[in-house]
Amino acid sequence: MLSLLAIVGRPNVGKSALFNRISKRRIAIVHAEPGVTRDRIAIDLNWNEACFTLVDTGGIGMWHGEKTGDELADAALKQVNLAIDEADVILFVVDTHEGITPLDEDIAAQLRASNKPVLLVSNKADNERIELNSSEFAALGFDYIYPVSAIHDRGISAVMNHATKLLIQHGKAEIKTNTDTPDSSAERPVNLAFVGKPNAGKSSIINALLKSERVLVSSIPGTTRDSVHVPLTIETDGIRRSYNLIDTAGIRKKRSVGSSVEFFSVKRAENSIEACDIAILVVDAEEGILEQDKKVAGLIAKARKACIVVITKWDLIPHYQGTVDTGSKSSAASGGSEPEPTLDDFGRWVQSKLFFLDFAPVIFASSKTGFNLDRLLGAIDFVSEQYRQKVSTGILNRVLNDAIEFRQPLSATGKRLKFFYAVQTHTAPPQFMLFVNRDELFSQPYVKYLAGRLRDAFGFEGCPIVIKARPRPKTIAPKRNRDKQV
Repeated sequence: MLSLLAIVGRPNVGKSALFNRISKRRIAIVHAEPGVTRDRIAIDLNWNEACFTLVDTGGIGMWHGEKTGDELADAALKQVNLAIDEADVILFVVDTHEGITPLDEDIAAQLRASNKPVLLVSNKADNERIELNSSEFAALGFDYIYPVSAIHDRGISAVMNHATKLLIQHGKAEIKTNTDTPDSSAERPVNLAFVGKPNAGKSSIINALLKSERVLVSSIPGTTRDSVHVPLTIETDGIRRSYNLIDTAGIRKKRSVGSSVEFFSVKRAENSIEACDIAILVVDAEEGILEQDKKVAGLIAKARKACIVVITKWDLIPHYQGTVDTGSKSSAASGGSEPEPTLDDFGRWVQSKLFFLDFAPVIFASSKTGFNLDRLLGAIDFVSEQYRQKVSTGILNRVLNDAIEFRQPLSATGKRLKFFYAVQTHTAPPQFMLFVNRDELFSQPYVKYLAGRLRDAFGFEGCPIVIKARPRPKTIAPKRNRDKQV
């Protein structure tokens, strides 16, 4: 774990804008509406050769020790308090325009009681005239006040130079020296995007995997707004595996998106699908597979991402017999009782409903009881290996040649497909180029047939398979010299 530099303050003082400015990325959603940030947003940074984790937090909008009865507000405040407890250095952000407020004074008292190094950041000091107002904050009792403007990039270097110096002095920051070289043997973390409709249980699954309340959970749909990245490292039989868990906002119907904040939340969730290695599609077991689940699955299929379907809240389904038509054969006709559907039956039923993700394994799990979470991690490892699998060219050509000889594509003109050879052009996802005599014979059903034969031979479980056909260039005979000699 790297040292933590936490950004705290009351709502709408510009914490997320400061976070984005320091990280030099547009990670946290910035909006004029107070209370947009709810979860802890974190990113690992290197500033002045010091390596640390920068954490953005939700605004502290109530007095210390106050309970509002608002489930979402209380849960967001709990996340802030956890960030303060774990922080090594704190940036306390205030609003230069508004001056000291009673809530600022209450937060200042809480931070002094934490005994953590605190740098007071007077944000929105957009010019020298406004910057003079920063002196008012000396009454809050902190030794260091830094006037900055996150929007206009004023004063950021000064506060960060001091913050990293404090981290180093307290032995809390890793130092990156010029002699350090990247470890080529270390694999990058596997990016896992947990996606689905609102309130499907995405955040609960992540917390269960982490065995901590790292991301905000409530029964209110739309709790998660930003895409929250959380690292996870697991060691099994001496092998360390690293993951980057991405908690995303629930993807709702476009007509149901009622504000610009919701729009940006959904957009970042969609971007997380594009950027991930494996998409974990989370479906609520109580509600079953709805139209919106299918639309999210469509986004995954369109992005050509590996996928695992997690049917969560399975502990709420004590008797699953007869809840869905799984297609199991009944023995009632022979005088016996109807067999109880198995989880495999349910898995096949789910794949039939999400037919464009029929390659994705289905895991039935519960974040509350921990049921099948170990199986989920096993599936992630297996699919990750399948996603990067490279097939031998010789074996690939034998498999495809047999598949094409066994079943020729339909042709209205009676033309026959002649297969020359194939190569795997990419991994993650696996892509294959087939050189043939006529590429127009490759219909979508025939491509699906060939993909099925490749799965039978090589697995590729959880992975989309991309097959492209290219007609082999015809050899053109050299033109004869017909010039006559004089």
